[in-house]
Amino acid sequence: QQLQLDDILEARLICLHTASAAMKSPPSNACIVAAAVLSSVIALCDAFTQPASLSRSASTLTSPLVPMPRRSSERAELLSANAARTNQLDICFSDLCDEFIRPTLLAAALAASMFSSQPAFAVDSPNEDVAQPAAASSKNGPPAYDEAWGLVKKYALDQKYNGQDWDEAYAKYLKDVSSTSTDEGQIMKATSNLVGSLGDKYSRVLDRDSYARIQKFDLIGVGVTLMPDPTTKEIIVGAPPVQDSAAFKAGIKVGDAVLAVNGVDTIGRTAFDIIDQISEAPDAGVVTFTIRSGAEYRDVTMKRELLEVKDPVSYRLSETRADGTKVGYIRVSEFNSRVKPALEAALRDLEGQQVSAYVIDLRGNPGGAFQSAVEIAGLFMSDKLATDVVDGNGVALKFRTSANKVAIDPSDPIAIWVDGRSASASEVLSGALRDNCRAVIMGDQTFGKGLVQAVYGLKNGYGLVLTVAKYLTPAGTDINKVGIVPDVSKEDALPSSPGFVPFFGSDTSRVDFNDVKTRMSSPMCSTIE
Repeated sequence: QQLQLDDILEARLICLHTASAAMKSPPSNACIVAAAVLSSVIALCDAFTQPASLSRSASTLTSPLVPMPRRSSERAELLSANAARTNQLDICFSDLCDEFIRPTLLAAALAASMFSSQPAFAVDSPNEDVAQPAAASSKNGPPAYDEAWGLVKKYALDQKYNGQDWDEAYAKYLKDVSSTSTDEGQIMKATSNLVGSLGDKYSRVLDRDSYARIQKFDLIGVGVTLMPDPTTKEIIVGAPPVQDSAAFKAGIKVGDAVLAVNGVDTIGRTAFDIIDQISEAPDAGVVTFTIRSGAEYRDVTMKRELLEVKDPVSYRLSETRADGTKVGYIRVSEFNSRVKPALEAALRDLEGQQVSAYVIDLRGNPGGAFQSAVEIAGLFMSDKLATDVVDGNGVALKFRTSANKVAIDPSDPIAIWVDGRSASASEVLSGALRDNCRAVIMGDQTFGKGLVQAVYGLKNGYGLVLTVAKYLTPAGTDINKVGIVPDVSKEDALPSSPGFVPFFGSDTSRVDFNDVKTRMSSPMCSTIE
């Protein structure tokens, strides 16, 4: 769960006070205390990310006497002017907070939600991503109202709340609801009005049916949202399971600890890691959680309910050209829970047919699960920056593709077809491949949805969709409300028929793959590391 800046500062201040007290002792004792403090911070990082992802050595991070570059100038009030050693500790903490703690906690927050509804970072419009459960609210109104108010306060990308004082907004939209009211319709109407006051067309309250429908982007398939517990760091059930889902029927509750998935311990892993594990066997009909509920331990085997999700991938060997080039055409209609295994299977089949050039058709694709777009990028390039995600506090997190999972020859040229309805996750994938010189974009300017929504399950079974972050392409381009401008126009390369028209809509004959190779190569394109 994302830790806010004030929480980090408070934790740092406590550590600094401890270190300052130790300074009264001989220097060797102070060094021991400082090392212990820094080690505890590293343990916190390890709880949210795999150890291999920490690029700096433990010896560097735990050395209290080797200052790291200062990342912020906001800490003067925390230090006495003459406490030289304390100042060194502060510099270390600054670097750890800015480069490790806050980004890894943002990663956990984004990973905690197994996306759920149509577009890639939102729910019925192009896109979204699912996130963790409600933070406790200090208010005393109806629980669902308080829950939604607290989530917005803590996680909204717009931390000015559309120019409102958020505490005043709380009272304003609750004024017509009695403190003892049990009228759910009235309470949820007030909640919807509260969220609507943000003026964000993507943020909204979902009724139970709508919240259930977005589960087609549930990448686990049992109707449950996982997140790290902020205290124990265990993976827990972060929101009420979707009504009538497999998790609901199995009696899984909010707060239950998930100790293992299919026999693999969850200690030190994120929700993304668990999704990756499950996606290795995409056709598996069941998944087994080892659950601790209170003092009770049990294994729960649940049927994965992905059958109603359509296969979003269609493909064919489009043509064999005079020079022997075989062209593969792949259409991706949305980024749902089946997209990665379906696309990987299509690529491997076409590779088996000696295809050496590809067209990826994303026209009309409104998006879907953000994580799916990042994972799919890994089928075309290994360990490359896919996107930067920035939250409302300015914390940036870099998402990279998986290493060594490329499904096609790295030299095969790729053309991506887009139009004005290609949005969100479609734009994440397009931007990632283009900025890394792995593909050329063709068609019309894309929709321009560069915002990330999280989907939170409320305790009464409703859901909250909230804009929590924005993303930038690997080159640092903010495409929100702008879109991605293609390298090659529709008139120069695409068929006149739309993608859903059989055969004619997938005619690849006008794509000049020699030009694609030239545009993908240096000096016309500079790769992002």
